[in-house]
Amino acid sequence: MSFLRRRKATKAEENNSEDPQIDTASKNDDVVDNDNKKQKLHQKQESEESSRRRRRSSSRRWTCVDSCCWFIGCICSIWWFLLFMYNAMPASFPQYVTEAITGPLPDPPGVKLRKEGLTAQHPVVFVPGIVTGGLELWEGHQCAEGLFRRRLWGGTFGELYRRPLCWVEHMSLDNETGLDSPGIRVRPVSGLVAADYFAPGYFVWAVLIANLARIGYEEKTMYMAAYDWRLSFQNTEVRDQTLSRIKSNVELMVATNGGKKVVVIPHSMGVIYFLHFMKWVEAPAPMGGGGGSNWCAKHIKAVMNIGAPFLGVPKAVSGLFSIEAKDVAVARAFAPGVLDKDVFGLQTLQHMMRMTRTWDSTMSMIPKGGDTIWGGLDWSPEGYFNCSAKKLKNNDTNTADQNGKGGLGSTKRVNYGRIISFGKDVAEIHSSEIEMVDFRDAFKGSNLINATKCDVWTEYHEMGIEGVKAIADYKVYTAGSILDLLHYVAPKMMARGDAHFSYGIADNLDDPKYQHYKYWSNPLETKLPNAPDMEIYSMYGVGVPTERAYVYKLTPPSECYIPFQIDTSAEGGSEDSCLKGGVFSVDGDETVPVLSSGFMCAKGWRGKTRFNPSGIHTYIREYNHAPPANLLEGRGTQSGAHVDIMGNFALIEDIIRVAAGATGEDLGGDRVYSDIFKWSENINLQL
Repeated sequence: MSFLRRRKATKAEENNSEDPQIDTASKNDDVVDNDNKKQKLHQKQESEESSRRRRRSSSRRWTCVDSCCWFIGCICSIWWFLLFMYNAMPASFPQYVTEAITGPLPDPPGVKLRKEGLTAQHPVVFVPGIVTGGLELWEGHQCAEGLFRRRLWGGTFGELYRRPLCWVEHMSLDNETGLDSPGIRVRPVSGLVAADYFAPGYFVWAVLIANLARIGYEEKTMYMAAYDWRLSFQNTEVRDQTLSRIKSNVELMVATNGGKKVVVIPHSMGVIYFLHFMKWVEAPAPMGGGGGSNWCAKHIKAVMNIGAPFLGVPKAVSGLFSIEAKDVAVARAFAPGVLDKDVFGLQTLQHMMRMTRTWDSTMSMIPKGGDTIWGGLDWSPEGYFNCSAKKLKNNDTNTADQNGKGGLGSTKRVNYGRIISFGKDVAEIHSSEIEMVDFRDAFKGSNLINATKCDVWTEYHEMGIEGVKAIADYKVYTAGSILDLLHYVAPKMMARGDAHFSYGIADNLDDPKYQHYKYWSNPLETKLPNAPDMEIYSMYGVGVPTERAYVYKLTPPSECYIPFQIDTSAEGGSEDSCLKGGVFSVDGDETVPVLSSGFMCAKGWRGKTRFNPSGIHTYIREYNHAPPANLLEGRGTQSGAHVDIMGNFALIEDIIRVAAGATGEDLGGDRVYSDIFKWSENINLQL
């Protein structure tokens, strides 16, 4: 076998050696085939590599979109899952989780007082404040098609996002009359739903209503005195007969509840609106309601004012002057140019200024009483404060009197009498060092930089550069000169305001001129009703830094600009300074300073005075602010903030007790944490 294999191999070699040409050709063919195969393989590899590159390029091109889609999809899925779980879980589960973390929760005031045996006695009337009441559309222009009886204010604010310019147009009033613009009718929502929630999940009156319901109250014994908070107080009667409706409803509630008088609970601007009502209802027709001088004595047990701006708020001045408050100023500092240049070119601040300057109600909040109440260039009732991050404290050693004596030589701290100062240095130096150039007769001319591209007109367009400079050259404004300032920068608005509001102090309340409705919302120019059995409460939060004065600067001229802006770079020189971000803070509820809420009940109406001739009993109930202990507590049950205080358990308990028949003495009289009595004594007002 091995022989045969060797023989075959030899034979094959012989065959191969017999034809060398064939062998060479065969080898050449093999080389060509190998080259072709290599070329094809190379082409295939290049094709695959090209495909991979295309796929990688495509992947890189769509990575951002894919990631966004995945992210949005995950968020939506998680949201719907949580929403499903929230609706599927037992109603007691959130409380169980909260109690597991924080311990047993206290009973809500309504539950607690029901266990004590309290039941519904006196009907209650709620009077909402500015911006918290819902407004709905009854007639509008073409851009508002499909919005009949839909909320333009309150609720979800959906139309604000969908058609902002149309929304601004319909929320504005006529700049000449302060009433509806032609072809537009926006009216207040009626019923308890008008102001129970401002927006979904953000309560206003809802917590108080729920707790009253726990002791037996229902809709027939509760009434929401909703009104169009944009209008001047008297115009709510002229257009909507709102004051007449309040009068009729109160009379009906008293008549259908066995003659039991009502307990009225106003909040914020609703406090001075109801003060206007108490004068209107007793005044003879046609200006008043014709109820007679004893109407309040017959129908009202108590007026429990929450967050009362009796004497106005400095915050209103900055809002009217430059459409700013502390929050807006901070936002502009963090994102410079966003609100000035405006997102999508909407000129947001200019539109807001034009709209809010048609709301006459805003002028009711301008500080009242001038320098006598709020302080002058070198003194203020609150004295000179030392502020800390945790608590506002009064520095007894630096209290100044109305003559400016006491502490000025030993301290450079700024007093609160200078509501507006142009420059931090102006806010700090003594008045004798300030060179003030009067602006009242300054020429308004040399128009601002091209205003033809502006989508919205503001009165600053007419002032010109000279007018703007004159305002800044006056340098510092107190409560006494603020009115002249606003007359200069917003003459049309203030012309309407002069017809409906007054901000002085009456010398002689028996003067017939004080029978006019323009004086009725100013507690310093009107008398309380002749109702000695009625009680008046001032209930407000303390311990929250509250805007009191501002440091301003001029902004560089540009198209459509607002020339004045809070100087957020102005900071106090020490940790205990009250100057933060161009705003001087004082004790209050974040919106209303203690001085405005407390002075009338602490001094102006205390006992028999010329403002309170019948000696109505007045009580101050302060609520020391405590922030929520954790996120599960929501907005807090011990909050003293201006709106959040409506969920304060201690306040709700006080209200329920009075509604169930208690008096101020039963509550323990005054409860005071601030220095309101000391500050009131610093005010030299003839009583």
